[in-house]
Amino acid sequence: MTITTGDILGHTQVGVYLSVVGDILFHPRALDDATVEELASSFDMEMYPFLVGGSSLLGSLLRGNSRGIAVADIATEGELDELTSFCDVVVMESGVNAAGNLIECNEHGAVVSPIVPQNGVEMIGEVLGVDAIRCKVAGYDTVGSMLVANGKGALAHPDISKTEAEAIEAAMKVPVMVGTVTFGSPYVGAGCAASDTNALVGSGSTGPELNRIEDALGLI
Repeated sequence: MTITTGDILGHTQVGVYLSVVGDILFHPRALDDATVEELASSFDMEMYPFLVGGSSLLGSLLRGNSRGIAVADIATEGELDELTSFCDVVVMESGVNAAGNLIECNEHGAVVSPIVPQNGVEMIGEVLGVDAIRCKVAGYDTVGSMLVANGKGALAHPDISKTEAEAIEAAMKVPVMVGTVTFGSPYVGAGCAASDTNALVGSGSTGPELNRIEDALGLI
């Protein structure tokens, strides 16, 4: 179990560019070989170079677990074919397509932004094979940027309410802790990518922040 720090394509918001889906780490095709090797060493999981509609922002546009994937409707037919080779896929449409920003999930449950219609939430839950709820995080609709979770725990924006935290804990069946990344940023989902055993956090994150992430995600 490890936690490391670094940048992706020169940016500390590593969670915007990387998407952990089951036992696969989707990463931008533009990454050089050295960076891919470092990620493979850090996560010890299958690496898969990918784009969504030509975009490298995989963490913002792609979210899923071992049973299903939600993806933005800018994905091409070829990209959708690639994704369906892994598991079932639901395409998010109608202006609420930033799947990674609007969903956080693990193998137990999913938290979906309230801006997604209820029938869309139900479809997401069906494809991911989990119970899905509509809930804000710290009052924000972009739940994927405010929350990072795995099968052991969740780290949330410091201003998350008690009601929100309790709803998320019930849905995802893991404890919720609060914290920050990259020297004080509350956007923990944007600044961290995590599996059940490893995490990459944006460079500049402090020792206390890393310790908090380890505790929250059960990486110790």
